[in-house]
Amino acid sequence: MANNAPASRPANPRFSSGPCAKIPTFELTKLSDAALGRSHRAAIGKEKLKTAIEETREILGIPSEYKIGIVPASDTGAVEMAMWSMLGARKATMLAWESFGSGWVTDVVKQLKIDAEVKEAGYGEIVDFAEVDFNTDVVFTWNGTTSGVRVPNGDAIPADREGLTICDATSAAFAQDLPWDKLDVVTFSWQKVMGGEAAHGMLILSPRAVERLEAYTPAWPLPKIFRMTKGGKLIEGIFKGETINTPSMLAVEDYLVALDWARSVGGLKGLMARADANAKVIWDFCEANGWIANLAVDPATRSNTSVCLKFTDDRIKDGATFAKAVAKRLEKEGVALDIGAYRDAPAGLRIWCGATVETSDLEALMPWLAWAFEAEIEAQSETA
Repeated sequence: MANNAPASRPANPRFSSGPCAKIPTFELTKLSDAALGRSHRAAIGKEKLKTAIEETREILGIPSEYKIGIVPASDTGAVEMAMWSMLGARKATMLAWESFGSGWVTDVVKQLKIDAEVKEAGYGEIVDFAEVDFNTDVVFTWNGTTSGVRVPNGDAIPADREGLTICDATSAAFAQDLPWDKLDVVTFSWQKVMGGEAAHGMLILSPRAVERLEAYTPAWPLPKIFRMTKGGKLIEGIFKGETINTPSMLAVEDYLVALDWARSVGGLKGLMARADANAKVIWDFCEANGWIANLAVDPATRSNTSVCLKFTDDRIKDGATFAKAVAKRLEKEGVALDIGAYRDAPAGLRIWCGATVETSDLEALMPWLAWAFEAEIEAQSETA
């Protein structure tokens, strides 16, 4: 039977998991108010940075007593700042179920050489939080960007914990409901759910995290870029828009535009609903087709942003080669860009479903995914 290409195409083929698709209403003219050529320490620069912080607080519902800072080096920089500045005061527990979580394990165990218990789960699964000792400092990702699994809720994290919870939430913030009372450090970058430009990270600290910073001095030297205290007191300016290094005011303006769009679609609830609707398109497609499945083992842990898929057809001889060929075929057709699985993840696809992606584009993509699958099955049989 002829495998005809679908008639409709996604209006926007950008399904990258970072940097992610810009907001649907994006135009370069929207950045015309950027404070270009102005110092970030001038009144106009400080005001824009402070506005970015406070609008982040408003949309995400971050408690007023939590500190929010804009820091360098994207989400990675924010996580590193937290680990290098706060860990070592007590035993740590490192939770990993994908490549970025494994990276934090390497930093803590091999670089900082901290006494730590490492709990790992394979791709598609998460660690059992009921078995975690939260009297230790616990480091984990909320949503596995490269594995497509997320923590379903914070119920297993005790309110009376003695340790800090340090949460990398870069592909969760603005798409999933984060329990702020259970999280002491939260990090993310603008380039994920908000489709912002790279290089800027957000670092959010609970009062317990601030207390740790002011009471504890690590045994190792801290690079200037990581220092958040002076004379045993928090450098408050960092959390009022006085950034450690020079930020891109163009990127700041882009983030402000994205935050304004977020309010227009209903704030956090609206953003979550958009991501949920997007992910459901793919989940439904997987249920209707036996040759593809969600990498997440438990439906309760399926990510609604970085949806990771695996091919399950017995006819596929080389999973990695097949998945790459499907992704390449879709890119050549201009219907899906950058959807190959992460290099360290199992062979398959990764399709971003965050709020900046339109549901209609994912609906248009699904027939193309079926078309590419059939085309590669046929090509494989021809070369056998």
